[in-house]
Amino acid sequence: MAPAATSGGGSLPSGFSVLASFPDLLFIFEFIFGGLVWILVASSKVPFPMVQGWVMFVSVFCFVATTILFFLYFAGAHGGDASWIPLDVSYHLIAALFYLSASVLEAFATISIKEYRNFSLYNITFKDYQENVSAVVFAYAATLIYVIHAVFSLIRWKSS
Repeated sequence: MAPAATSGGGSLPSGFSVLASFPDLLFIFEFIFGGLVWILVASSKVPFPMVQGWVMFVSVFCFVATTILFFLYFAGAHGGDASWIPLDVSYHLIAALFYLSASVLEAFATISIKEYRNFSLYNITFKDYQENVSAVVFAYAATLIYVIHAVFSLIRWKSS
């Protein structure tokens, strides 16, 4: 079962080997950084509702979808079927694209607040601004993790 636990193996791991295989280990970091984006955007003031609404949608959608996919892998719902590998690749590519768009929009909103240098215009404190900066950093980190997961899932798919 050792080849399935590496990125070069041709099948998805199940059970506790999900926590021991490299691309699937990234689920943990996707939870952490995605959850931080969700929390930071939800707790900050919203000067641009459409922009931060998209960021909230992406963070909640990816957090829930990642949780479901993780538990399906953990439970072995794929049954060793290689047809789940394209699903894994597709999901992580879509999540990476979603997070990239959310990261850029959140950065734009944060820079727009800073450019005015008048936080009172948006009824925003410096603490709220710092929360938005943190959300941008964690959104880009989540983007990077989803991209890495997608790349190694593609490698796994090619080797299957």
